[in-house]
Amino acid sequence: MGVITYQSEDASPVPAPRLFKALVLESDQFLPKIIPDVVKSIELVEGNGGPGSIKKLTYVEDGKLITVKHKIEEVDKVNLKTSYTVIEGDILQDKVEKISYELTYVPSPNGGSVCKSVTKIYTKVDFEVPEEQFKAGKERSRVILKPVEDYLLANPNA
Repeated sequence: MGVITYQSEDASPVPAPRLFKALVLESDQFLPKIIPDVVKSIELVEGNGGPGSIKKLTYVEDGKLITVKHKIEEVDKVNLKTSYTVIEGDILQDKVEKISYELTYVPSPNGGSVCKSVTKIYTKVDFEVPEEQFKAGKERSRVILKPVEDYLLANPNA
């Protein structure tokens, strides 16, 4: 078993607290409403939404319906940090045990924010994840982030 780590930073024109609220605290209702063609549903399967809770996310990728279950590890409203682990679902396949994500939303000097992320892929067998796969994952996150940013900027009271 191995661990593959990927780090990235993404700038956003949306203030960190608003982005954290939309993408973490209120994502269950917010994302299916704002981007229903991408995020079909986010359901709380177990727990109260905090650490230890399990959420089931159903989304569309390349025309296919994908389902994954996330275990919430941390939700830090003060430091705008969250972490969760994909514990079940189509994306794990037979070579990956789990995928963990740590996201921190940091205010930037221009009034926007920077999302710092660390992704760890825990493999069942030794294999390399091609850089293109990480880049494709980053593009998939932009498919969610861009419409959310546009909505939040167009609706300052939302």
